[in-house]
Amino acid sequence: RAVTVVKWSKQEQLTNYMHAHIIGFHILNFMAQTENDHVYLSKEGLEDIKKKLGELKTKKRVEIAKHLEYAKSLGDLSENAEYTEAKDEQMLNEADIVKFEDIVSRAEIIAHTPGNNVRIGSTVVFKKPDGDRGQFTIVGKEEADPLKGKISNESPLGRAFLGHKRNEAVLVSTPRGELQYKIIDIV
Repeated sequence: RAVTVVKWSKQEQLTNYMHAHIIGFHILNFMAQTENDHVYLSKEGLEDIKKKLGELKTKKRVEIAKHLEYAKSLGDLSENAEYTEAKDEQMLNEADIVKFEDIVSRAEIIAHTPGNNVRIGSTVVFKKPDGDRGQFTIVGKEEADPLKGKISNESPLGRAFLGHKRNEAVLVSTPRGELQYKIIDIV
């Protein structure tokens, strides 16, 4: 296989240098925000993240490499929007890889075990302030999906319910004021 030697202009060197420092800044900023924090995940959630990570490291990197090769084949890199787009895509992919690797390294598996208190992994049946019933499962922020009935333990609603017992009233602060919910059951 032939090796292509690319001579970079000063502008291209500066652009690559800036991309490297931007991604480095974002990675360090992300790591500083999350250092030593646990990431609560279900077993399935951890497997999903590992799968995404694997795809980013293999399939996505190959796609980006092909995009970069194509962009390089277009000629002058100093005014090549296709090349700049591919480098940006590469930068974002590498940042996602670092993020997912960090999540996997700090993952703490939550297992659903029935109990008397609401905790991460609990499914809560509750009575809303308007009298209707609702249900949600408290999960870690990486798995939160309110449309699927999964709320983050870090959300105002999730935080308010944690530690409470069946038949207790829970006050939740909202932009419209405090709302009172009643726990009907902890599944």
